[in-house]
Amino acid sequence: MRKAIILNPKDNVAIALTNLKEGDIIEIPVNGEVIKIRLVNNVPFGHKVAVRDIKEGEQILKYGEVIGIATKHICVGEHVHIHNVVGLRGKPQER
Repeated sequence: MRKAIILNPKDNVAIALTNLKEGDIIEIPVNGEVIKIRLVNNVPFGHKVAVRDIKEGEQILKYGEVIGIATKHICVGEHVHIHNVVGLRGKPQER
């Protein structure tokens, strides 16, 4: 069973398709390749997990679109949520 999905090859986060446990290694297919990630912490169903290191101030990409900005460094395999991201939902974006 697939445990996480990347919705767009540009994305730096994947979406958990089930509750994921700290220490587990998940495999995520993207562009004909498989990314292997060791989870840094638990990631609840429907939440995001970093598929690469994300620097503080860097854009969070989901659906190939910017959905937020990292408020601190996020390591690959780390839960990506309100504790380390400020969302852009409902806010005007500068482009």
